[in-house]
Amino acid sequence: MAAEKKVFAGPRVRRLRRERNLTQARMAADLGISASYLNLIERNQRPMSAQILLKLAETYDIELKSLGGDDEARALTALREVFGDPLFRDSGLTAQDIQEVASASPTSAEAITALYRAYQEAVVNTSLLAERLADRDLLDGGQTLSAPLEEVRDFINSRNNHFPELDETAEELYRSAQLGADEPYVSLRNYLRSAHGVTTRVVPADLMSGELRRYDRHRQTIFLSELLDQPGRSFQLAYQLGYFEQSRALEDIVEGSGLEGDEALTLCRVALANYFAAALLMPYAAFLRTAEETRYDLRLLGRRFGTSFEQVCHRITTLQRPGARGIPFFLIRVDNAGNVSKRFSAAGFHFARFGGTCPRWNVHDAFRVPGNIYTQVIQMEDSTRYFSIARTVSRGGSGIGVPGDQYAVGLGCEISHARKIIYSQGFDLDDARGATPIGVNCRLCERLDCSQRAFPPLKQRLRIEDHVRGVSPFGVLQS
Repeated sequence: MAAEKKVFAGPRVRRLRRERNLTQARMAADLGISASYLNLIERNQRPMSAQILLKLAETYDIELKSLGGDDEARALTALREVFGDPLFRDSGLTAQDIQEVASASPTSAEAITALYRAYQEAVVNTSLLAERLADRDLLDGGQTLSAPLEEVRDFINSRNNHFPELDETAEELYRSAQLGADEPYVSLRNYLRSAHGVTTRVVPADLMSGELRRYDRHRQTIFLSELLDQPGRSFQLAYQLGYFEQSRALEDIVEGSGLEGDEALTLCRVALANYFAAALLMPYAAFLRTAEETRYDLRLLGRRFGTSFEQVCHRITTLQRPGARGIPFFLIRVDNAGNVSKRFSAAGFHFARFGGTCPRWNVHDAFRVPGNIYTQVIQMEDSTRYFSIARTVSRGGSGIGVPGDQYAVGLGCEISHARKIIYSQGFDLDDARGATPIGVNCRLCERLDCSQRAFPPLKQRLRIEDHVRGVSPFGVLQS
């Protein structure tokens, strides 16, 4: 039996106490412990027992998950990346300094990260402008959408990729429209016709001008490209239905997001409509129940609900309803060049904001044999371990000369949840020696014994020697 994980949550407890304007004596009395013991907890000199954790949650009406440190872990990863920039090489900041900022105030860490992101965008835009000025034919005054996209990703992650209001309305519509009575595409097509007078037509790709879905308001027709497979067609109909019946709910969330600018607001609206489509095809309660019964068999879930592998993976990351939570999964999608196009983290996994991923992580191996499911136990530098699943997903092309897109989807969870997953069979989950050591990415990783490094660690100075070659292609000066 693995030893119970100790919870050191001193900074979080101190922050909670100060937010409630409580003295140590008052909080200690509320928890039934001495003020001196609470002082030790706040200084991380004593772990929090299960009894104290439960008492804290009950007394101050908070979720235990908020004391798990996910916010601080993400903040620490982001700050390490920010202060790892050569811009701060001579700042004198230590790892302990960065840790203290992340622990004391994750909100401040987010503000610092946002400021650094703005700086990065300014540098990139300046470079692009210089290139355009060098070739005036390219000067069009256009702006990049990368900043709005990151803002929307941050908003979705701040909600743990969970929007209960959309889940509830999707479940209600699924029942009232009896969408489970037939194959999803047929049910949705029939409902759109009967409830909204909208017909559906699948047309040749060359008539769609590169589009997969187009809604013609005047003709009351949804045109779908023949390139879409059946799960893709179902998803596009569910997406459009979300706009027909849930536009007010979508706008309420968008208006409360705090996002600004037409691009960010539109991207957010599209992301929420996608969320609703997945919730309609895979209703929360039924999907969670089936996931648990099948031990999160991703292929079987796709067959059961008529959805694709990627759609199932996305949906699994959203199962965070209080009182009915699924496994907190993280998800990443990369192309074969290593570009990250999607990332969600309900599990507190450390994603790099400004770079790629670790080459030792088998999400990249999935491209070797498309369609195979790869599994791996990985261990981050802070010794946290995760169980990872990876597989390629593709979108079909239209024939010779128009190849389909291919991505690798990585899905994972903390090792404590891995036994609930069918893919963990055969792994000794208690033996940390079987885990593959990885980092956030090469620039942030401090592991000096890695032969697959693409870059040296940002916080280390290079040691260049003519006649010495180590395991890593980059030698560093030991401090």
